[in-house]
Amino acid sequence: MRKFAGYAVRMVQIVLLGVILTFPANATAPGNTILIAGDSTAADYAPERYPQTGWGTMLRCAVGPDVRVFNHAMGGRSTRSFLAEGRWDALRADMMPGDTVLIQFGHNDASRAKPLRWAPAQTDYRDNLLRFIRDVRTAGGVPVLVTPVARRNFGPGGRAVADFSAWSGVMRDLAVKTGTQMIDLEARSRAWLDRAGPEASRSLYLHYGAEDSVAAFPKGISDDTHFSELGARQVADLVADGLKSLALPISAKISGSRPALTRTTALGRTDCQ
Repeated sequence: MRKFAGYAVRMVQIVLLGVILTFPANATAPGNTILIAGDSTAADYAPERYPQTGWGTMLRCAVGPDVRVFNHAMGGRSTRSFLAEGRWDALRADMMPGDTVLIQFGHNDASRAKPLRWAPAQTDYRDNLLRFIRDVRTAGGVPVLVTPVARRNFGPGGRAVADFSAWSGVMRDLAVKTGTQMIDLEARSRAWLDRAGPEASRSLYLHYGAEDSVAAFPKGISDDTHFSELGARQVADLVADGLKSLALPISAKISGSRPALTRTTALGRTDCQ
């Protein structure tokens, strides 16, 4: 009898160990994690790259301490290269049932001149998004499609242009056909740019001259795709607002008041202040 009791205890220990090993390191409760699959507009950057900042970095300022954000976004990645490099598999390894996965691609999928990135909207891009949706749902997660954020590109009428309309159109179509939640960041960020206008919006992207003595860009930079600290904060606020409006389980964890994301002046670092 004692032998059987000892065996039973040992089996319970093995089962518990197996359960623990299926959870990522430093895991919180299942469902309390937001994971991001995306490109340079969302990515984290080393301090020496400041003021370049991704919206995924600043999204951490929209949640409480019981929610973690795993930002797998990486510069230069499309749906094609994100899959080919194993980055999607790495994200899936970090996901637990109930977790939310934000999926934003389009900028690099449109790079026809770069075959390793190029994913035509109606074929490869659509198929890759369908795989992302299927994989997340199979693992018990919640996929959220995020249309590609707008570049600082104003048309003749002074309104922000949708540079990736074919890709965002496919994403909107899939959201409807698959019943997948979506944040229309393209539409939200275009409206945001329209409110700022062509001149004031320069401060939201990487526009610095050599005379500004920015260590990361000693010769200056004029970049209408990537965000400054201030721009990343405000785009993260657009994403947070969209996520909160979806009425998902994670939506209740998004702060209603987000002063760190609505700043009108840069802090000089990416702290949540």
